[in-house]
Amino acid sequence: MIQTIRKQIPQEEFDYQALLDCLKGYVRPRDKISGLLRKGSIIRIKKGLYIFGDEYRRKPFSREILANLMYGPSYISLEYALQHYGLIPERVEAVTSVTTGRSRRFSTPVGLFTYRMIPLEAFRVGMDRIEIGDGRAFLMATPAKALADKLQEDRGIGIQSQRELNKYLENNLRIDPTALKDLNQMELNAIARGYRSRRIRMLSDLVRRIQHKVEEKSGHV
Repeated sequence: MIQTIRKQIPQEEFDYQALLDCLKGYVRPRDKISGLLRKGSIIRIKKGLYIFGDEYRRKPFSREILANLMYGPSYISLEYALQHYGLIPERVEAVTSVTTGRSRRFSTPVGLFTYRMIPLEAFRVGMDRIEIGDGRAFLMATPAKALADKLQEDRGIGIQSQRELNKYLENNLRIDPTALKDLNQMELNAIARGYRSRRIRMLSDLVRRIQHKVEEKSGHV
């Protein structure tokens, strides 16, 4: 039975409906699913979401794809995305995402997944599709959006000036200031409008100033 399911489901990550479609010839498909879970042939990540067990896995499963499927609408952002882009030095274990739904967290057999609620207007800006081969892909914030989401999330910090913003980026997040020159400044402006955020506008101004200095040094201005 599991070999038949494995042939019909090419992905490593799949949902309950995909399982039912494979088991439609059985009288009690739920009992079959329970049996597969007991044997470890499949692993339940959360209700309605599964991966294949080690014995039947053809390739590594993607925690990023699981994050998109687990709770939506959502896409990966914040610390996990900042780590992905090499903007922060720390290794981030939890897969962090933003959503227009309620903030949630899920502890699963493959790690912790967290979701931070943001306004719809901010959610619409700065989303990218990351291809990982074999037609598989997941949604992740752009570098600028991931940093803006993190800056907006840390509501407890007081940032009233460029100096305080620089201090936060260097001391709290440990971001190399030279990495900021590659951020999309126009996109940051759009994100600031979506959030209606003064501190993100401040980040946009900082990036613009850094980019201007780089252009001056290179003789483009």
